[in-house]
Order: sequence, then C-alpha cells, then structure tokens
Amino acid sequence: MRDKVLRRLPARTALALALAGTALAGCNMAPAYRPATVAVPDHFAALPGWEEARPADGMARGQWWKGFNDPQLDALEEQAEKASPTLAAALARYDAAAAAAHVSAAALLPEVDATGSAERTRLPRDRAASSGTTGRALTYDLYSVGGTFSYELDFWGRVRNSVRAARAEARASAGDLASARLSIQAEVADAYVRLRGLDAQAEFLQRVVDAYQRAWQLNHDRHVGGDASGVDENQALTQLASARAQVASISALRAATQNELAAAVGAVASSFTVAADARPLAMPAMPGSTPSQLLQRRPDIAAAERRMYEANAQIGVARAAQFPTVTLGGAAGWQATGGHDLLSAPDTTWALGPLAATLPIFDAGRRRAQVREARAQFNEASAAYRGSVIAAFQQVENALSAARDYTREARDQTVAAQAALRTVDLATIRYREGATDYLEVVTAQTAALAAESQRIAVETQRRQAAIAFVKAIGGQPS
Repeated sequence: MRDKVLRRLPARTALALALAGTALAGCNMAPAYRPATVAVPDHFAALPGWEEARPADGMARGQWWKGFNDPQLDALEEQAEKASPTLAAALARYDAAAAAAHVSAAALLPEVDATGSAERTRLPRDRAASSGTTGRALTYDLYSVGGTFSYELDFWGRVRNSVRAARAEARASAGDLASARLSIQAEVADAYVRLRGLDAQAEFLQRVVDAYQRAWQLNHDRHVGGDASGVDENQALTQLASARAQVASISALRAATQNELAAAVGAVASSFTVAADARPLAMPAMPGSTPSQLLQRRPDIAAAERRMYEANAQIGVARAAQFPTVTLGGAAGWQATGGHDLLSAPDTTWALGPLAATLPIFDAGRRRAQVREARAQFNEASAAYRGSVIAAFQQVENALSAARDYTREARDQTVAAQAALRTVDLATIRYREGATDYLEVVTAQTAALAAESQRIAVETQRRQAAIAFVKAIGGQPS
C-alpha cells in the first residue's frame, strides 16, 4: 500500500520531500565540538618518568585490594558490591539516563499508531429525505481500521542534538557509576586498614599494660619491703593507669571505625562485627618505573568530558528552537459500512499530511536567552572538566608523595621503636641494681610507648597512601 501511495504523489511533493531529506541530513545548529585543553606536565614531580596517555576509562580496574592479601577484606569488598546503597543509587541513576537516551532516540523515527473504531449511526427523517430517501430514517454501521504516523522533520538538528546530549549523559552516568564503585572500594579498604591498625595498637597496648602491671607489682613489693619509696610505686601506677586508659580509647575508636565499615558495605552496625586481627597487612606494590597509562582509568574525568559534549549539543537544541518546527503526518486504512468486507481494496483510505510548520514570532527574547543559557552551561562544563583534570594530578602527586615519605618515615620509626625498647630494658636493669631511680624507667617507657605507637600509625598511613594512589589513577596500577 505504501508503494501505491508514493506513486500517487505529485512530482512537486516528491521533490519537496527529497529536498527535506537532504536538509535533514546536513543541518546542525550545534557548534563544532572542541574539548577543553588543560596544560599538564609530562611527568609527576614525585615520580619522574611518568608520561601522559590517552583516556581509556573503559579498561578493567582490577581487584586491586587483593594486594593486601587479606581474605576478610576480599569478602567485605564483595559484600559492598552487592549491598552498598551508594552503588545501588548510582546504578539506578545510570539506568534512568540510559532509558532517557532511548526515549530521546525514539524521535529519530516516525511514531506509528494503530487505530480502529466501530459505530452505529442513525440519520433523522429530514436528512434522509434530503438525501433521496423519503419517509424513513436511515440506520447503518461504520467500521474502520488503519494506522497513523507522525514525524518531525529535523531540518535544524534539534532532535539529533537532543539524542547526542542524552547519549552523552548516559555515558557520563556510566562514568559516575564507575567512580562510585571505585570510591566505595577505596572507602571499604581504607576503613579496614585503619581497623587493622587499631587492632595492632590494641594488641601492643595490652602487652604494655601487662608489662606495666609487672613493673607496678615490683615497685609495690619493694615499697612494702622498704627497698623503694612510695614515689616509685605511684609512678609505676601512673604509667599503668595511663596505658589502661589508652586501651579504652583505642577500643572506642575501633568501634566507631567498625561502624563506619558497616555503613560502607551496606550492613547494620548493630549486627556487624569484624574479628580483631593484629597481624600486619601485606603492602601492595607501588610502581617504580614508567607505566603506559596516566589517569586513563579515571571515570570522573571521562564523565566530565562527556558532560561538556552534552552541553555543546544542548546549544544546538537551543539554537534550533529559533527556527520553524515542521511535522509531517499521515494515515491509512480501511473503512466499511454494514456487512461489507472491511479489508477489501475499494474500502481503502489514506491521507498524507498535514504538513504543519510552527514559526516563532514573538517570545519576549525567551529563545535567545535559552541559547545564552546553553552557552553558559557549556562554559561551566568546560571549567568543571579542566578542574577534574587538575584535581586528578593533585591527588596523584599527593598520593605519590605520601607513599614515598611514609616509607622513609616507617623505616626510621622502626629504628626508633627498637632503640626505645632497648632503652627500657637497660633502664629497668639499672633500676633493679639500684644504679638509678625509677624516673629513668618511666621516661624510657614513655618514649618506647610513643615510638611504637607512631610506628604502627605510620604503617597504617603507608597502606592508606597506597589506597589513595589507586583511587587517584582510577584503578589497579599497571
């Protein structure tokens, strides 16, 4: 039937449609897209030799947390993937954006609807008489079936730019989802690393409490026997009570960190526990040579660039609104009365049109203002993209500097802690032999406690820096 309809079109109408198709394919009101440029160094100051690479945010980011070699952390990361509300919300936003892109793309094709109707009509006597039937009313049935279509002729690219914008937003939402996933993974790993550091602190403090308990008992016995003053006994008691207070403080901090971890993995804090484990976590390997990719897994940078493209396409949408909107409609089908064969050829009906156009005449400057608004939004998106790139370099520099400095600090702090423990042993021997008073022991114990606590804290910070580095480059280091 469609071929019959086209054959019946006048030559001028066919030519007009052909010209419309040509215009439809070539006109675009959006400016030529030029991504914002950011002047960036060709290497990192904290790690000479790094070089810039092309974005590839679609690459797999890997299970980077396995570098800590801890099954409990692996299980928590898996739980967060399944139960995190943050991830669920990001996934829902991506699904909505993908659906919106599909809705927008539907306008590229005509909308076709099926129609059908059945009615029984009675004409009055007077009307029947005027039509040649005298003296009686006329009653008949009317049936029709067919379809209609409507299509906006996209001369100015409004529909196409709307589709481009919607698809760019969907891709940007995919980047947001990847960013949310990486952030949750880093949040879980960071909280777990701090929890394990607190377990190490608690285990060390418990050993300190036991040692201080023995020291106090020694001073108590010596005081009872008349070999030591009450000052020595009270100093030992002060050390013991202070250490016990630190144990309680660490316990409170651990509870808060465990609750933070519960929220990150989507669990209720009151029913979530992680068994204490003071064993040191493995230290993930950090790159010591030039990797082939720089920030290429950063999904937030890719999302920012796609939103800049989206804003550029929206300029085309706003500019196209200043020109006429042209729509084409049509209908075809069959119509019959009474008991006639409904789908027979003599009952065929069709119509091509209306071809309708709407031209804006006066809108008090609304459409021109919408163009200015779209351009301003593009400038905002461009600035946001540049800011994302600059922030990414800052984050990588910070992580690399922290990893380098914490490694050096951990080495020196280990030496300090070992020396402080030897000083405690020597001071205790001297005190037992009567070569010095107990103040020397107290001073050595205080220094040893601070040195070992700082050593454990620095080891935790080293692992946090490794997590920050992975997050800063968007995934597993190459």
